[in-house]
Amino acid sequence: MKQEDSPNIKSVRKTFPILEMTCAACAVSVESMLRSSEGVLDAGVNFANQDAWIEYDPEITNPEKFQTVVRSIGYDIVITEENKNEIKEAARIQHYESIKKRTIWSSILSLPIVILGMFFMDLTGGNYIMMALSTPVVFYFGKNFFINAWKQAKHSKANMDTLVALSTGIAWLFSAFNTLFADFWHERGTHPHVYFEAAAVIIVFISLGKLLEEKAKSNTSSAIKKLIGLQPQYVTLVTEEDQLKEIAIASVQKGNILLVKPGEKIPVDGTITNGSSYVDESMITGEPVPVEKIVGKNVFAGTINQKGSFRFRAEKIGSETFLAQIIKMVEQAQGSKAPVQKLVDKIAGIFVPVVIGISILTFISWMIWGNENAFTYALMNAVTVLVIACPCALGLATPTAIMVGIGKGAENNILIKDAESLELAHSINAVVLDKTGTITEGKPEVSDVIFKDEHDLSELQSVLLSIELQSEHPLAEAVVQHFENSAIKPVHLHRIESVTGKGVIADYNDQQYAIGSPSMMKENKTTIDMVLQKRIDELQKQAKTVIVFSKNSVARIVLAITDKIKESSAAAIERLHKMDIEVYMLTGDNQQTARAIADQVGLTTYKAEVMPAEKAAFIEQLQKQGKIVAMVGDGINDSHALATADVSIAMGKGSDIAMDVAKMTLITSDLTSIPKAIQLSKKTVATIKQNLFWAFIYNIIGIPIAAGVLFAVNGFLLNPMIAGAAMALSSVSVVSNSLRLKLSSI
Repeated sequence: MKQEDSPNIKSVRKTFPILEMTCAACAVSVESMLRSSEGVLDAGVNFANQDAWIEYDPEITNPEKFQTVVRSIGYDIVITEENKNEIKEAARIQHYESIKKRTIWSSILSLPIVILGMFFMDLTGGNYIMMALSTPVVFYFGKNFFINAWKQAKHSKANMDTLVALSTGIAWLFSAFNTLFADFWHERGTHPHVYFEAAAVIIVFISLGKLLEEKAKSNTSSAIKKLIGLQPQYVTLVTEEDQLKEIAIASVQKGNILLVKPGEKIPVDGTITNGSSYVDESMITGEPVPVEKIVGKNVFAGTINQKGSFRFRAEKIGSETFLAQIIKMVEQAQGSKAPVQKLVDKIAGIFVPVVIGISILTFISWMIWGNENAFTYALMNAVTVLVIACPCALGLATPTAIMVGIGKGAENNILIKDAESLELAHSINAVVLDKTGTITEGKPEVSDVIFKDEHDLSELQSVLLSIELQSEHPLAEAVVQHFENSAIKPVHLHRIESVTGKGVIADYNDQQYAIGSPSMMKENKTTIDMVLQKRIDELQKQAKTVIVFSKNSVARIVLAITDKIKESSAAAIERLHKMDIEVYMLTGDNQQTARAIADQVGLTTYKAEVMPAEKAAFIEQLQKQGKIVAMVGDGINDSHALATADVSIAMGKGSDIAMDVAKMTLITSDLTSIPKAIQLSKKTVATIKQNLFWAFIYNIIGIPIAAGVLFAVNGFLLNPMIAGAAMALSSVSVVSNSLRLKLSSI
């Protein structure tokens, strides 16, 4: 029950593994049942990764009720939070082994049936032998098809199991009747045909197809398995008595002191309390060089300690760790649906009933226009239609490509939040880059300090330090770090006022002080003498950010702050240009600094002295021109622009707000990940189109041939066994095509 008209509802969104789904129509059934449940605001089921996400009102419903609903239609759902991935994996392995066992035994029993049916058709008692061998194949090793079909039928639903159960059941019953009551046909001048081999081999081929499909599907989620494998299962706890004790990672509590030895993986997020080392953080940040860690530095779960031992205090555990957040983001993204999938789901929902209708129509047509063996032809062609139709190929076409694409992104330090952004990214033709922290390192440092004169210098520096201590601007931190290294002491300011995007004004001892850009100083009619102005011009030509500090509208100190350009910036921009993508740089810096940076990285289009709101307006302007715009930023001031863009990309070392707003996060400072993300989208969308093409073409061509449309032309009729093999092959080919993405370069 979707309750979009209730804005005050405090909803909860959780992901649950779904067990025992066998085809795309199963996912549609589970999704529709969950969505119609009371208290559920929205839900989605992904057949490829066997997960359901459910957004619900916890005051009305709960996971126990979901379990009741899902079990009522023949499936199961894992509602426990503890070890849910292990339960899901165990169920997958058990399901795989069960299919494997069924496939092997049904193959062994079917082989003599095929030999008898094809080469010893006139053998005395041959039909009875085939009936005896095919019975366990159809009704024991194939019993799941009948059980699942019955569960679906009880709720007026149908899926692939329905098609298999109907086709094999009808073929076996017809053959059994012809074997036991052969005289019924002899008296009417007709030979009693049997199709035990067709019924048995259909079970074999479809089971084999399911076996290969399960094997391939397990490979699509390898990215998640690799991420989960980064976390150790056991950790070394330092007790209050300073004793070492090995405990399970699930037992770690916040505040625990843990010991990490050389070569060990760091189990949770925390802060070093004792010791030092170098830590390989490449699996999380993508940076290849180990990072030095000393007391007070943060460490993250999944990273690897290189040299020394150290102790650290656990601060984020379980689902709170940075690694857990990455895993959760990838899981949610792999479970999300691309826009094209909504159409496919609608088709899958009506596909099976339509196929059953076509099968009935085929039977009637053959009965009306068939020859002397009309009933036999009618029955076999109707069965062949049921066998060859494949909703699974349709259902797997999009989600398997999305899963592999998002997984490949994660392996390349590109976290994609949802399938929609992955699908849309291939259309990007304009990229807007923030400067600080995106094109540059985002680690500003004071490079030059110029004083107008030595008069009251100590007081000036104290006031300057005091203002910057209260500022949240990233450049303020560079100034604070520069002056804190000296003996300058802060003072208590009487008033302080921030001028958004420009600077700060403060009062101290009845004097007015201001700090900001040269343009702000001009607006405030601040006097800047010629010597200082000349130095400002020189510094700006060097691509340095200039800050002017004034007292009573007279410039007294000029500071130059430099932010090193990333080594990857120029290469990334060059690659984007080669992809025929327009690249723009927006910065709050002055025109000269912006021009200098743009020249160094090969940019011809940029805007300087841009306010946060103006960034969003610029993106809207590009969108009005028909462009699909990607915004790349890392700061809080980029969040509005990120939300406005068609595809938003956050630098992972930026602010949490930017990462929350963005649809993609680069957990690396390497800007070449941007063209990689776009290239990944292009390849993923191409794979989806290939999969859907083959899935549709297969059914569009296969079903009419199975119905016998070629019989009038050349006398060709499709054997049900061949139809079963083709049906199994279609799903395997779709999944295999998606897995090709893993081998491609981006």
